Amino acid sequence: MDTPLDPDHCYPALLARDARFDGVWFVAVRTTGVYCRPICRVRPPKRENCRFFPTAALAEAAHFRPCLKCRPELAPLARRWSAMDATDVLAREAVRWLDECSPEMATLPALAAHLGVSERHVRRVFTAVHGVGPLQYLQTRRLLLAKQLLTDTAMPVSEVALASGFGSLRRFNASFADHYRLKPSALRRTSQEATAAAPDTVELRLDLRPPLLGRALLQFLVARAVPGVEQVDVEAMTVLRSVRLSRPGAEDLLGWVQIHLPPDDTERAQVRARLSASLWPAIATLMPRLRRWLDLDADPAAIAAALGDELGGPATGLRLPGTIDRFELAIRAVLGQQVTVAAARTLATRLITRFGERLPPALGAPDGITHAFPPPERLAAATVDDIASLGLPARRAQALITLVQRWPTLAYAQGRGEVTAAIAELVELPGLGPWTAHYMLMRGWSWPDAFPPADVVLKQRMEQRADRALKPSEVAAAAQAFAPYRSYAVLQLWREAAQATSARSARSASGRDAGHKVKHTVKRTIKHMVQRTEESTVKGKAPHASPVATRRTTDPKRRARSAPRPPGAAS
Repeated sequence: MDTPLDPDHCYPALLARDARFDGVWFVAVRTTGVYCRPICRVRPPKRENCRFFPTAALAEAAHFRPCLKCRPELAPLARRWSAMDATDVLAREAVRWLDECSPEMATLPALAAHLGVSERHVRRVFTAVHGVGPLQYLQTRRLLLAKQLLTDTAMPVSEVALASGFGSLRRFNASFADHYRLKPSALRRTSQEATAAAPDTVELRLDLRPPLLGRALLQFLVARAVPGVEQVDVEAMTVLRSVRLSRPGAEDLLGWVQIHLPPDDTERAQVRARLSASLWPAIATLMPRLRRWLDLDADPAAIAAALGDELGGPATGLRLPGTIDRFELAIRAVLGQQVTVAAARTLATRLITRFGERLPPALGAPDGITHAFPPPERLAAATVDDIASLGLPARRAQALITLVQRWPTLAYAQGRGEVTAAIAELVELPGLGPWTAHYMLMRGWSWPDAFPPADVVLKQRMEQRADRALKPSEVAAAAQAFAPYRSYAVLQLWREAAQATSARSARSASGRDAGHKVKHTVKRTIKHMVQRTEESTVKGKAPHASPVATRRTTDPKRRARSAPRPPGAAS
Protein backbone atom coordinates (compact mmCIF):
# COMPACT_ATOMS: atom_id res chain seq x y z
CA MET A 1 0.00 0.00 0.00
CA ASP A 2 1.07 3.62 -0.49
CA THR A 3 2.94 5.46 2.25
CA PRO A 4 0.54 6.35 5.11
CA LEU A 5 -0.86 9.85 4.97
CA ASP A 6 0.79 12.42 7.21
CA PRO A 7 -1.88 14.17 9.33
CA ASP A 8 0.40 17.19 9.73
CA HIS A 9 0.22 17.70 5.95
CA CYS A 10 -3.43 16.79 5.50
CA TYR A 11 -4.98 18.84 8.29
CA PRO A 12 -3.87 22.30 6.99
CA ALA A 13 -5.27 21.36 3.56
CA LEU A 14 -8.52 20.38 5.27
CA LEU A 15 -8.73 23.75 7.02
CA ALA A 16 -8.10 25.49 3.68
CA ARG A 17 -10.60 23.23 1.87
CA ASP A 18 -7.93 22.76 -0.79
CA ALA A 19 -9.57 21.33 -3.92
CA ARG A 20 -6.23 19.95 -5.13
CA PHE A 21 -6.63 17.10 -2.64
CA ASP A 22 -10.26 16.32 -3.48
CA GLY A 23 -10.39 12.57 -4.06
CA VAL A 24 -6.71 12.19 -3.18
CA TRP A 25 -7.66 11.45 0.42
CA PHE A 26 -10.67 11.53 2.75
CA VAL A 27 -10.99 12.63 6.35
CA ALA A 28 -12.97 10.57 8.86
CA VAL A 29 -14.25 12.02 12.13
CA ARG A 30 -14.12 9.73 15.14
CA THR A 31 -16.85 11.56 17.06
CA THR A 32 -19.47 11.36 14.27
CA GLY A 33 -18.52 8.17 12.42
CA VAL A 34 -18.65 10.07 9.12
CA TYR A 35 -15.97 10.56 6.45
CA CYS A 36 -15.75 13.62 4.20
CA ARG A 37 -13.96 15.13 1.22
CA PRO A 38 -11.28 17.78 1.95
CA ILE A 39 -13.58 20.40 0.43
CA CYS A 40 -16.50 19.73 2.80
CA ARG A 41 -18.20 22.99 3.84
CA VAL A 42 -19.13 21.93 7.37
CA ARG A 43 -17.11 23.20 10.33
CA PRO A 44 -13.73 21.42 10.34
CA PRO A 45 -13.31 18.83 13.10
CA LYS A 46 -10.60 19.08 15.72
CA ARG A 47 -7.22 17.70 14.77
CA GLU A 48 -7.31 14.92 17.38
CA ASN A 49 -10.65 13.63 16.04
CA CYS A 50 -9.45 13.18 12.45
CA ARG A 51 -8.31 10.08 10.60
CA PHE A 52 -7.12 10.32 7.01
CA PHE A 53 -7.64 7.62 4.37
CA PRO A 54 -6.39 7.52 0.76
CA THR A 55 -9.62 5.92 -0.53
CA ALA A 56 -13.30 5.86 0.33
CA ALA A 57 -13.17 2.07 0.45
CA LEU A 58 -10.60 2.20 3.26
CA ALA A 59 -12.73 4.65 5.22
CA GLU A 60 -15.77 2.41 4.88
CA ALA A 61 -13.73 -0.66 5.80
CA ALA A 62 -12.98 1.19 9.05
CA HIS A 63 -16.78 1.52 9.56
CA PHE A 64 -17.18 5.19 8.66
CA ARG A 65 -20.21 6.42 6.70
CA PRO A 66 -20.13 8.90 3.78
CA CYS A 67 -21.06 12.49 4.53
CA LEU A 68 -24.46 13.60 3.23
CA LYS A 69 -23.21 17.17 2.71
CA CYS A 70 -20.02 16.88 0.64
CA ARG A 71 -21.00 13.49 -0.85
CA PRO A 72 -17.79 11.45 -1.24
CA GLU A 73 -19.39 9.46 -4.07
CA LEU A 74 -18.91 12.51 -6.31
CA ALA A 75 -15.20 13.02 -5.60
CA PRO A 76 -12.80 12.70 -8.55
CA LEU A 77 -10.62 9.63 -8.42
CA ALA A 78 -6.90 9.59 -7.71
CA ARG A 79 -5.53 7.49 -10.55
CA ARG A 80 -1.75 7.26 -10.44
CA TRP A 81 -0.13 5.82 -13.54
CA SER A 82 2.92 3.59 -13.57
CA ALA A 83 3.93 2.01 -16.85
CA MET A 84 6.69 -0.15 -15.38
CA ASP A 85 5.78 -1.32 -11.87
CA ALA A 86 4.12 -4.73 -12.33
CA THR A 87 2.16 -4.46 -9.08
CA ASP A 88 0.65 -1.09 -9.99
CA VAL A 89 -0.10 -2.25 -13.54
CA LEU A 90 -1.94 -5.34 -12.28
CA ALA A 91 -3.92 -3.38 -9.67
CA ARG A 92 -4.90 -0.70 -12.19
CA GLU A 93 -5.97 -3.36 -14.69
CA ALA A 94 -8.07 -5.07 -12.01
CA VAL A 95 -9.86 -1.80 -11.21
CA ARG A 96 -10.52 -1.14 -14.89
CA TRP A 97 -12.00 -4.63 -15.34
CA LEU A 98 -14.20 -4.33 -12.25
CA ASP A 99 -15.41 -0.94 -13.48
CA GLU A 100 -16.31 -2.21 -16.95
CA CYS A 101 -17.66 -5.74 -16.51
CA SER A 102 -21.28 -6.69 -15.90
CA PRO A 103 -22.39 -7.41 -12.29
CA GLU A 104 -22.71 -11.11 -13.08
CA MET A 105 -19.05 -11.29 -14.13
CA ALA A 106 -17.69 -9.27 -11.20
CA THR A 107 -16.36 -12.16 -9.13
CA LEU A 108 -12.90 -12.91 -7.81
CA PRO A 109 -12.48 -16.10 -9.91
CA ALA A 110 -13.49 -14.25 -13.09
CA LEU A 111 -11.11 -11.38 -12.28
CA ALA A 112 -8.23 -13.77 -11.65
CA ALA A 113 -8.95 -15.60 -14.90
CA HIS A 114 -8.97 -12.32 -16.83
CA LEU A 115 -5.64 -11.27 -15.34
CA GLY A 116 -4.12 -14.72 -15.77
CA VAL A 117 -3.01 -15.06 -12.13
CA SER A 118 -4.27 -16.84 -9.03
CA GLU A 119 -7.06 -15.50 -6.83
CA ARG A 120 -4.65 -15.28 -3.92
CA HIS A 121 -2.21 -13.18 -5.94
CA VAL A 122 -4.99 -10.83 -7.11
CA ARG A 123 -6.19 -10.32 -3.55
CA ARG A 124 -2.67 -9.71 -2.24
CA VAL A 125 -1.68 -7.23 -4.97
CA PHE A 126 -5.00 -5.37 -4.89
CA THR A 127 -4.86 -4.99 -1.11
CA ALA A 128 -1.24 -3.85 -1.24
CA VAL A 129 -2.10 -1.02 -3.64
CA HIS A 130 -5.62 -0.03 -2.61
CA GLY A 131 -5.72 -1.02 1.05
CA VAL A 132 -8.80 -3.23 0.60
CA GLY A 133 -9.56 -6.37 -1.35
CA PRO A 134 -11.25 -6.30 -4.78
CA LEU A 135 -14.65 -7.35 -3.43
CA GLN A 136 -14.58 -4.65 -0.73
CA TYR A 137 -13.63 -2.10 -3.38
CA LEU A 138 -16.50 -3.26 -5.58
CA GLN A 139 -18.98 -3.16 -2.70
CA THR A 140 -18.00 0.42 -1.82
CA ARG A 141 -18.26 1.53 -5.44
CA ARG A 142 -21.74 0.03 -5.77
CA LEU A 143 -22.99 1.58 -2.54
CA LEU A 144 -21.65 5.03 -3.42
CA LEU A 145 -23.20 4.85 -6.89
CA ALA A 146 -26.53 3.84 -5.35
CA LYS A 147 -26.28 6.78 -2.96
CA GLN A 148 -25.73 9.14 -5.89
CA LEU A 149 -28.69 7.73 -7.84
CA LEU A 150 -30.95 7.99 -4.81
CA THR A 151 -29.88 11.59 -4.23
CA ASP A 152 -29.71 12.96 -7.78
CA THR A 153 -32.42 11.08 -9.65
CA ALA A 154 -36.02 9.96 -9.35
CA MET A 155 -35.24 6.39 -10.44
CA PRO A 156 -37.32 3.81 -8.55
CA VAL A 157 -35.38 2.16 -5.71
CA SER A 158 -35.68 -1.21 -7.44
CA GLU A 159 -34.00 0.17 -10.57
CA VAL A 160 -31.33 1.88 -8.46
CA ALA A 161 -30.51 -1.51 -6.93
CA LEU A 162 -30.04 -3.16 -10.32
CA ALA A 163 -28.26 -0.20 -11.94
CA SER A 164 -25.69 0.00 -9.14
CA GLY A 165 -24.83 -3.69 -9.50
CA PHE A 166 -26.84 -5.45 -6.79
CA GLY A 167 -28.52 -8.64 -7.90
CA SER A 168 -31.70 -8.09 -5.92
CA LEU A 169 -33.59 -5.39 -4.07
CA ARG A 170 -33.45 -7.36 -0.83
CA ARG A 171 -29.67 -7.63 -0.96
CA PHE A 172 -29.37 -3.95 -1.79
CA ASN A 173 -31.56 -2.86 1.13
CA ALA A 174 -29.61 -5.04 3.55
CA SER A 175 -26.18 -3.84 2.38
CA PHE A 176 -27.21 -0.19 2.38
CA ALA A 177 -28.66 -0.34 5.88
CA ASP A 178 -25.71 -2.34 7.20
CA HIS A 179 -23.05 0.06 5.88
CA TYR A 180 -24.81 3.41 6.13
CA ARG A 181 -27.28 2.74 8.97
CA LEU A 182 -29.97 4.21 6.77
CA LYS A 183 -32.66 2.75 4.54
CA PRO A 184 -32.53 3.75 0.85
CA SER A 185 -36.06 5.15 1.02
CA ALA A 186 -35.12 7.28 4.02
CA LEU A 187 -32.15 8.77 2.17
CA ARG A 188 -34.39 9.68 -0.75
CA ARG A 189 -36.87 11.45 1.53
CA THR A 190 -34.09 13.61 2.99
CA SER A 191 -32.60 14.48 -0.41
CA GLN A 192 -33.51 17.78 -2.07
CA GLU A 193 -31.15 17.46 -5.04
CA ALA A 194 -33.00 15.17 -7.44
CA THR A 195 -33.00 16.68 -10.92
CA ALA A 196 -36.10 17.21 -13.02
CA ALA A 197 -34.90 15.20 -16.02
CA ALA A 198 -37.30 13.90 -18.65
CA PRO A 199 -39.03 10.63 -17.66
CA ASP A 200 -37.02 8.63 -20.21
CA THR A 201 -33.65 10.04 -19.12
CA VAL A 202 -31.57 10.42 -15.99
CA GLU A 203 -29.24 13.31 -15.16
CA LEU A 204 -26.14 12.84 -13.04
CA ARG A 205 -23.53 15.16 -11.60
CA LEU A 206 -19.81 14.57 -12.15
CA ASP A 207 -17.34 16.48 -9.98
CA LEU A 208 -13.72 17.27 -10.83
CA ARG A 209 -10.67 19.15 -9.62
CA PRO A 210 -10.78 22.71 -10.97
CA PRO A 211 -9.88 24.44 -13.15
CA LEU A 212 -11.40 22.97 -16.31
CA LEU A 213 -10.64 24.29 -19.79
CA GLY A 214 -13.93 22.99 -21.13
CA ARG A 215 -13.87 25.13 -24.26
CA ALA A 216 -10.51 23.67 -25.30
CA LEU A 217 -11.86 20.15 -24.77
CA LEU A 218 -14.93 20.87 -26.89
CA GLN A 219 -12.85 22.52 -29.63
CA PHE A 220 -10.82 19.32 -29.89
CA LEU A 221 -14.00 17.21 -30.07
CA VAL A 222 -15.92 19.44 -32.49
CA ALA A 223 -13.13 19.22 -35.06
CA ARG A 224 -13.55 15.43 -35.04
CA ALA A 225 -17.32 15.16 -34.55
CA VAL A 226 -18.98 12.80 -37.04
CA PRO A 227 -22.51 13.78 -38.16
CA GLY A 228 -25.13 11.32 -37.02
CA VAL A 229 -23.00 10.11 -34.12
CA GLU A 230 -21.77 13.28 -32.40
CA GLN A 231 -22.89 16.88 -31.99
CA VAL A 232 -20.71 19.46 -30.26
CA ASP A 233 -21.82 23.01 -29.48
CA VAL A 234 -18.85 24.99 -28.19
CA GLU A 235 -20.90 28.08 -27.40
CA ALA A 236 -23.51 26.12 -25.42
CA MET A 237 -20.71 24.02 -23.84
CA THR A 238 -22.46 20.74 -24.71
CA VAL A 239 -21.56 17.50 -26.43
CA LEU A 240 -24.13 14.91 -27.49
CA ARG A 241 -23.35 11.49 -28.90
CA SER A 242 -24.65 7.98 -29.39
CA VAL A 243 -23.24 5.20 -27.22
CA ARG A 244 -22.66 1.53 -27.81
CA LEU A 245 -21.79 -0.04 -24.48
CA SER A 246 -19.96 -3.36 -24.65
CA ARG A 247 -19.42 -5.21 -21.38
CA PRO A 248 -17.74 -8.54 -20.62
CA GLY A 249 -20.45 -11.09 -19.98
CA ALA A 250 -23.38 -9.00 -21.23
CA GLU A 251 -25.06 -7.91 -24.45
CA ASP A 252 -24.28 -4.56 -26.02
CA LEU A 253 -26.52 -1.64 -25.08
CA LEU A 254 -27.41 1.23 -27.41
CA GLY A 255 -28.28 4.70 -26.20
CA TRP A 256 -27.11 8.29 -26.07
CA VAL A 257 -25.55 10.71 -23.62
CA GLN A 258 -25.49 14.50 -23.41
CA ILE A 259 -22.75 16.31 -21.50
CA HIS A 260 -22.96 19.90 -20.30
CA LEU A 261 -19.66 21.48 -19.26
CA PRO A 262 -19.40 24.56 -17.02
CA PRO A 263 -17.86 27.83 -18.26
CA ASP A 264 -14.08 28.01 -18.00
CA ASP A 265 -14.19 30.71 -15.34
CA THR A 266 -16.35 28.69 -12.93
CA GLU A 267 -14.60 28.32 -9.57
CA ARG A 268 -16.33 25.12 -8.49
CA ALA A 269 -16.81 23.20 -11.72
CA GLN A 270 -19.40 20.46 -12.11
CA VAL A 271 -20.29 18.47 -15.20
CA ARG A 272 -23.82 17.29 -15.90
CA ALA A 273 -24.51 14.08 -17.81
CA ARG A 274 -27.94 13.16 -19.18
CA LEU A 275 -28.36 9.49 -20.15
CA SER A 276 -31.04 7.70 -22.13
CA ALA A 277 -33.14 5.18 -20.19
CA SER A 278 -31.72 2.35 -22.30
CA LEU A 279 -28.36 2.82 -20.56
CA TRP A 280 -29.71 2.67 -16.99
CA PRO A 281 -28.85 -1.03 -16.51
CA ALA A 282 -25.19 -0.23 -17.21
CA ILE A 283 -24.74 3.04 -15.32
CA ALA A 284 -22.09 1.40 -13.14
CA THR A 285 -20.09 0.63 -16.28
CA LEU A 286 -20.79 3.89 -18.09
CA MET A 287 -19.87 6.32 -15.31
CA PRO A 288 -16.14 5.44 -15.21
CA ARG A 289 -16.03 5.63 -19.01
CA LEU A 290 -17.58 9.09 -19.00
CA ARG A 291 -15.01 10.24 -16.48
CA ARG A 292 -12.16 8.88 -18.62
CA TRP A 293 -13.68 10.32 -21.81
CA LEU A 294 -13.66 13.83 -20.31
CA ASP A 295 -10.56 13.25 -18.13
CA LEU A 296 -12.43 14.38 -15.02
CA ASP A 297 -9.96 12.71 -12.64
CA ALA A 298 -6.99 14.75 -13.87
CA ASP A 299 -4.85 16.67 -11.39
CA PRO A 300 -4.38 20.12 -13.02
CA ALA A 301 -1.86 21.33 -10.44
CA ALA A 302 0.44 18.33 -10.88
CA ILE A 303 0.19 18.53 -14.68
CA ALA A 304 0.97 22.26 -14.76
CA ALA A 305 3.97 21.73 -12.48
CA ALA A 306 5.36 19.01 -14.76
CA LEU A 307 4.91 21.11 -17.90
CA GLY A 308 6.64 24.17 -16.43
CA ASP A 309 5.67 27.83 -16.43
CA GLU A 310 5.97 28.46 -20.17
CA LEU A 311 3.88 25.49 -21.29
CA GLY A 312 2.01 24.54 -18.12
CA GLY A 313 0.58 27.98 -17.40
CA PRO A 314 -1.62 28.18 -20.51
CA ALA A 315 -2.40 24.46 -20.17
CA THR A 316 -3.66 24.58 -16.58
CA GLY A 317 -7.03 22.84 -16.63
CA LEU A 318 -6.44 21.18 -20.01
CA ARG A 319 -8.07 17.73 -20.27
CA LEU A 320 -6.93 14.71 -22.26
CA PRO A 321 -9.86 13.67 -24.50
CA GLY A 322 -10.41 9.96 -24.01
CA THR A 323 -13.08 7.69 -25.43
CA ILE A 324 -16.13 5.71 -24.41
CA ASP A 325 -15.33 2.99 -26.97
CA ARG A 326 -11.72 1.88 -27.53
CA PHE A 327 -12.69 0.10 -30.75
CA GLU A 328 -14.16 3.25 -32.29
CA LEU A 329 -11.05 5.22 -31.39
CA ALA A 330 -8.73 2.58 -32.88
CA ILE A 331 -10.61 2.52 -36.19
CA ARG A 332 -10.70 6.29 -36.42
CA ALA A 333 -6.97 6.46 -35.65
CA VAL A 334 -6.30 4.30 -38.71
CA LEU A 335 -8.68 6.38 -40.83
CA GLY A 336 -6.78 9.49 -39.77
CA GLN A 337 -3.34 8.31 -40.87
CA GLN A 338 -1.56 10.73 -43.23
CA VAL A 339 -4.65 12.90 -43.81
CA THR A 340 -6.02 16.06 -42.25
CA VAL A 341 -8.48 16.03 -39.37
CA ALA A 342 -11.25 17.14 -41.73
CA ALA A 343 -10.45 14.37 -44.22
CA ALA A 344 -10.41 11.78 -41.43
CA ARG A 345 -13.83 12.97 -40.30
CA THR A 346 -15.14 12.59 -43.85
CA LEU A 347 -13.86 9.01 -44.01
CA ALA A 348 -15.42 8.21 -40.63
CA THR A 349 -18.74 9.65 -41.83
CA ARG A 350 -18.67 7.38 -44.89
CA LEU A 351 -17.83 4.36 -42.76
CA ILE A 352 -20.74 5.01 -40.40
CA THR A 353 -23.13 5.61 -43.29
CA ARG A 354 -22.09 2.27 -44.79
CA PHE A 355 -21.63 0.08 -41.70
CA GLY A 356 -23.11 1.96 -38.73
CA GLU A 357 -26.22 0.82 -36.87
CA ARG A 358 -29.27 3.06 -37.00
CA LEU A 359 -30.65 3.87 -33.56
CA PRO A 360 -34.18 2.57 -32.93
CA PRO A 361 -36.82 5.32 -32.58
CA ALA A 362 -37.72 3.91 -29.15
CA LEU A 363 -34.45 5.28 -27.76
CA GLY A 364 -35.78 8.82 -28.15
CA ALA A 365 -32.44 10.15 -29.40
CA PRO A 366 -32.31 13.94 -29.92
CA ASP A 367 -32.46 15.29 -33.46
CA GLY A 368 -29.27 14.68 -35.39
CA ILE A 369 -28.19 11.56 -33.49
CA THR A 370 -29.12 8.73 -35.82
CA HIS A 371 -26.39 6.08 -35.80
CA ALA A 372 -24.07 4.17 -33.50
CA PHE A 373 -20.53 3.26 -34.47
CA PRO A 374 -20.37 -0.27 -35.94
CA PRO A 375 -19.24 -3.08 -33.61
CA PRO A 376 -16.16 -5.22 -34.40
CA GLU A 377 -18.19 -8.15 -35.73
CA ARG A 378 -19.90 -5.97 -38.34
CA LEU A 379 -16.63 -4.57 -39.69
CA ALA A 380 -15.08 -8.05 -39.55
CA ALA A 381 -17.52 -9.10 -42.27
CA ALA A 382 -16.29 -6.35 -44.61
CA THR A 383 -13.71 -6.92 -47.34
CA VAL A 384 -10.70 -4.84 -48.24
CA ASP A 385 -12.57 -3.60 -51.32
CA ASP A 386 -15.51 -2.56 -49.13
CA ILE A 387 -13.23 -0.44 -46.97
CA ALA A 388 -11.21 0.91 -49.90
CA SER A 389 -14.44 2.06 -51.56
CA LEU A 390 -14.78 4.62 -48.76
CA GLY A 391 -11.79 6.45 -50.20
CA LEU A 392 -8.88 4.70 -48.45
CA PRO A 393 -5.74 3.44 -50.17
CA ALA A 394 -5.70 -0.35 -50.47
CA ARG A 395 -2.85 -0.75 -47.97
CA ARG A 396 -4.61 1.29 -45.32
CA ALA A 397 -7.85 -0.59 -45.95
CA GLN A 398 -5.95 -3.83 -45.42
CA ALA A 399 -4.44 -2.44 -42.21
CA LEU A 400 -7.92 -1.62 -40.91
CA ILE A 401 -9.25 -5.10 -41.75
CA THR A 402 -6.27 -6.73 -40.02
CA LEU A 403 -6.81 -4.61 -36.91
CA VAL A 404 -10.47 -5.68 -36.79
CA GLN A 405 -9.59 -9.35 -37.23
CA ARG A 406 -6.97 -9.24 -34.47
CA TRP A 407 -9.13 -7.12 -32.16
CA PRO A 408 -10.36 -9.81 -29.70
CA THR A 409 -6.81 -10.84 -28.80
CA LEU A 410 -5.16 -7.42 -28.54
CA ALA A 411 -4.03 -6.24 -25.11
CA TYR A 412 -5.09 -2.72 -26.12
CA ALA A 413 -8.66 -3.91 -26.71
CA GLN A 414 -8.86 -5.60 -23.32
CA GLY A 415 -7.10 -2.83 -21.41
CA ARG A 416 -4.61 -5.39 -20.18
CA GLY A 417 -0.87 -5.32 -19.58
CA GLU A 418 1.91 -2.77 -19.68
CA VAL A 419 1.99 0.20 -22.00
CA THR A 420 5.25 -0.79 -23.66
CA ALA A 421 3.95 -4.29 -24.40
CA ALA A 422 0.69 -2.93 -25.81
CA ILE A 423 2.60 -0.54 -28.10
CA ALA A 424 4.91 -3.32 -29.28
CA GLU A 425 1.92 -5.51 -30.10
CA LEU A 426 0.20 -2.74 -32.07
CA VAL A 427 3.22 -1.79 -34.19
CA GLU A 428 3.58 -5.41 -35.27
CA LEU A 429 0.30 -5.07 -37.14
CA PRO A 430 0.71 -4.05 -40.80
CA GLY A 431 0.09 -0.37 -41.39
CA LEU A 432 0.30 0.66 -37.72
CA GLY A 433 3.35 2.65 -36.72
CA PRO A 434 4.56 4.13 -33.42
CA TRP A 435 2.61 7.37 -33.96
CA THR A 436 -0.72 5.53 -34.28
CA ALA A 437 0.08 3.25 -31.32
CA HIS A 438 0.94 6.19 -29.05
CA TYR A 439 -2.19 8.06 -30.15
CA MET A 440 -4.40 5.02 -29.50
CA LEU A 441 -3.05 4.55 -25.98
CA MET A 442 -3.06 8.27 -25.23
CA ARG A 443 -6.80 8.46 -25.84
CA GLY A 444 -7.95 4.83 -25.58
CA TRP A 445 -6.15 4.08 -22.30
CA SER A 446 -6.03 7.69 -21.07
CA TRP A 447 -2.24 7.24 -20.90
CA PRO A 448 -0.91 10.58 -19.62
CA ASP A 449 2.68 10.12 -20.82
CA ALA A 450 2.35 9.46 -24.56
CA PHE A 451 4.48 11.35 -27.07
CA PRO A 452 3.74 10.31 -30.69
CA PRO A 453 7.14 10.12 -32.40
CA ALA A 454 7.84 11.82 -35.73
CA ASP A 455 4.88 14.18 -35.33
CA VAL A 456 5.62 17.10 -37.65
CA VAL A 457 3.66 19.67 -35.65
CA LEU A 458 5.30 18.68 -32.37
CA LYS A 459 8.74 18.90 -33.96
CA GLN A 460 8.02 22.37 -35.34
CA ARG A 461 6.72 23.67 -32.01
CA MET A 462 9.67 22.20 -30.09
CA GLU A 463 12.11 23.75 -32.58
CA GLN A 464 10.48 27.15 -32.13
CA ARG A 465 10.96 26.86 -28.39
CA ALA A 466 14.58 25.76 -28.81
CA ASP A 467 15.16 28.40 -31.54
CA ARG A 468 17.04 25.87 -33.68
CA ALA A 469 16.52 22.78 -35.77
CA LEU A 470 16.20 19.54 -33.79
CA LYS A 471 16.79 15.93 -34.70
CA PRO A 472 13.99 13.47 -33.83
CA SER A 473 16.13 12.10 -31.01
CA GLU A 474 16.59 15.63 -29.64
CA VAL A 475 12.83 16.24 -29.77
CA ALA A 476 12.21 13.05 -27.78
CA ALA A 477 14.92 13.97 -25.28
CA ALA A 478 13.52 17.47 -24.80
CA ALA A 479 10.03 16.05 -24.26
CA GLN A 480 11.29 14.02 -21.30
CA ALA A 481 11.14 17.26 -19.31
CA PHE A 482 7.34 16.95 -19.41
CA ALA A 483 7.17 13.38 -18.05
CA PRO A 484 5.02 11.82 -16.68
CA TYR A 485 2.47 14.10 -18.39
CA ARG A 486 3.78 14.29 -21.94
CA SER A 487 0.29 13.65 -23.36
CA TYR A 488 -0.80 17.02 -21.99
CA ALA A 489 2.27 18.67 -23.50
CA VAL A 490 1.28 17.13 -26.83
CA LEU A 491 -2.23 18.55 -26.53
CA GLN A 492 -0.97 22.00 -25.61
CA LEU A 493 1.57 22.08 -28.47
CA TRP A 494 -1.11 20.98 -30.93
CA ARG A 495 -3.39 23.63 -29.47
CA GLU A 496 -0.72 26.33 -29.88
CA ALA A 497 -0.18 25.28 -33.50
CA ALA A 498 -3.92 25.45 -34.21
CA GLN A 499 -4.14 28.88 -32.59
CA ALA A 500 -1.18 30.12 -34.65
CA THR A 501 -2.79 28.83 -37.85
CA SER A 502 -6.08 30.53 -36.97
CA ALA A 503 -4.26 33.79 -36.22
CA ARG A 504 -2.45 33.68 -39.58
CA SER A 505 -5.71 32.99 -41.38
CA ALA A 506 -7.36 35.89 -39.58
CA ARG A 507 -4.50 38.25 -40.48
CA SER A 508 -4.60 37.11 -44.08
CA ALA A 509 -8.35 37.62 -44.26
CA SER A 510 -7.98 41.02 -42.60
CA GLY A 511 -5.32 42.00 -45.12
CA ARG A 512 -7.51 40.99 -48.03
CA ASP A 513 -10.42 42.94 -46.56
CA ALA A 514 -8.24 46.00 -46.02
CA GLY A 515 -6.90 45.83 -49.58
CA HIS A 516 -10.40 45.48 -50.94
CA LYS A 517 -11.56 48.50 -48.92
CA VAL A 518 -8.64 50.67 -50.16
CA LYS A 519 -9.28 49.66 -53.76
CA HIS A 520 -12.98 50.37 -53.38
CA THR A 521 -12.26 53.78 -51.79
CA VAL A 522 -9.92 54.80 -54.64
CA LYS A 523 -12.51 53.82 -57.22
CA ARG A 524 -15.20 55.82 -55.46
CA THR A 525 -12.88 58.87 -55.20
CA ILE A 526 -12.00 58.79 -58.89
CA LYS A 527 -15.65 58.33 -59.87
CA HIS A 528 -16.69 61.25 -57.67
CA MET A 529 -14.00 63.53 -59.13
CA VAL A 530 -14.95 62.64 -62.70
CA GLN A 531 -18.58 63.40 -61.90
CA ARG A 532 -17.59 66.81 -60.48
CA THR A 533 -15.53 67.52 -63.61
CA GLU A 534 -18.44 66.72 -65.90
CA GLU A 535 -20.87 68.79 -63.82
CA SER A 536 -18.52 71.79 -63.86
CA THR A 537 -18.12 71.56 -67.63
CA VAL A 538 -21.86 71.38 -68.22
CA LYS A 539 -22.39 74.49 -66.04
CA GLY A 540 -19.61 76.39 -67.86
CA LYS A 541 -17.23 76.32 -64.92
CA ALA A 542 -13.63 75.27 -64.98
CA PRO A 543 -13.12 71.98 -63.28
CA HIS A 544 -11.26 71.92 -60.00
CA ALA A 545 -7.67 70.94 -60.51
CA SER A 546 -6.60 67.79 -58.84
CA PRO A 547 -3.55 65.60 -58.90
CA VAL A 548 -5.57 62.69 -60.20
CA ALA A 549 -7.19 64.72 -62.97
CA THR A 550 -3.81 66.21 -63.92
CA ARG A 551 -2.18 62.82 -64.16
CA ARG A 552 -5.02 61.45 -66.27
CA THR A 553 -4.90 64.35 -68.82
CA THR A 554 -1.17 64.87 -69.43
CA ASP A 555 -1.14 62.43 -72.36
CA PRO A 556 -2.56 64.19 -75.49
CA LYS A 557 -4.21 61.04 -76.83
CA ARG A 558 -5.79 60.20 -73.49
CA ARG A 559 -6.79 63.90 -73.11
CA ALA A 560 -8.65 63.74 -76.39
CA ARG A 561 -10.39 60.51 -75.45
CA SER A 562 -11.28 61.70 -71.97
CA ALA A 563 -12.54 65.19 -72.97
CA PRO A 564 -16.17 65.64 -71.96
CA ARG A 565 -18.65 65.40 -74.79
CA PRO A 566 -20.83 68.43 -75.57
CA PRO A 567 -24.43 68.25 -74.47
CA GLY A 568 -26.57 66.16 -76.80
CA ALA A 569 -23.65 64.18 -78.26
CA ALA A 570 -24.26 60.47 -78.89
CA SER A 571 -23.14 58.11 -76.15
